[in-house]
Amino acid sequence: QVQLVESGGGSVQAGGSLRLSCAVSGSIRSINVMGWYRQAPGKQREPVATITSSGSTNHEDRVKGRFTISRDNAKNTMYLQMNSLKPEDTALYYCNLKDYGLGGRKEYWGQGTQVTVSS
Repeated sequence: QVQLVESGGGSVQAGGSLRLSCAVSGSIRSINVMGWYRQAPGKQREPVATITSSGSTNHEDRVKGRFTISRDNAKNTMYLQMNSLKPEDTALYYCNLKDYGLGGRKEYWGQGTQVTVSS
């Protein structure tokens, strides 16, 4: 059974930094895409950044230049380095994994880690 566990959230002042981690346990298929999503109170969940199993990344415009997604396949862990944080970055941040193979796509979510940025 695949499980995703996020950590690293917290409260910081605007301009500060945080590093989120997502640890993956269980067996996943070699072709996969991992990503960070976030959901602020009263808003829909939105994508933040994604990274493929081969290391290709995509960052949403709203975080480009401030956030960096990365992964360590040997440790089965994904990261999100967040710099120059803004109050509008306040949200519950979720780790997501989609893997592909026989039987189609499977998708998994973590429980979320809270990031709060004060002005």
